[in-house]
Amino acid sequence: MDTEKDKQRGKRKEQHPVRMRPYEKFTQFGVESLTESELLAVILRTGSREEDVETLASHILQLAGYGEQGLSGLHHISMEELLRIKGIGRVKAIQLKCVMELCTRMARSRASRTLSFNRSGTVAAYYMETLRHRSRECVLLLMLDTKGQMIKELELSRGTVKSSLLSPREVFVEALKAGAVNIILLHNHPSGDPSPSGEDMAVTEHISQIGNMLDIPLIDHIIIGDNRYVSFKEQGYL
Repeated sequence: MDTEKDKQRGKRKEQHPVRMRPYEKFTQFGVESLTESELLAVILRTGSREEDVETLASHILQLAGYGEQGLSGLHHISMEELLRIKGIGRVKAIQLKCVMELCTRMARSRASRTLSFNRSGTVAAYYMETLRHRSRECVLLLMLDTKGQMIKELELSRGTVKSSLLSPREVFVEALKAGAVNIILLHNHPSGDPSPSGEDMAVTEHISQIGNMLDIPLIDHIIIGDNRYVSFKEQGYL
């Protein structure tokens, strides 16, 4: 026979049900019902001796600056930073980095359906996920044929957080080797603000002048920020 204490304990249990595990929640309500922390917990599968997998997932999101940067902050966590978290070994760290890369490639695949090198917005969308998460500036050279199709894509330089090193000579040596008819430059601003700097303007003008002399015009220079871009062609600079 239940005692009064047992009944009270039962009432408390009904009022505060045991929290549903991510796998159970997924099965009952579908993947859309899971929080970001729970989605991450499913990928990690296990926690550590000190804490369960959901707590571990929460720590990773905190490290990523979740709330300020959103989930995109996960892209900025290095292998070394992941390995310093208790409960994250090499295998889990590699899994997380692979998931981030998969997300980038999925976004790029979607953007490729509308990609046209004559339309700056589609080029920016195609390269957005590749470039916007980088912590240092990087310059890409796109070399196009007579039909406006890409012959070759080349990473020319990786700079510091503040600036990148770009050699006009290297740009046109590569363009001539590839037999390019037109070229496009892209680079990222790690600050997230794609507004061109004075240096960006000067380098673009210099490369444009040389391109016109060599009959390999620079048809656009696109700066990638955080989900924003600036096209020199759209702004009338080229």
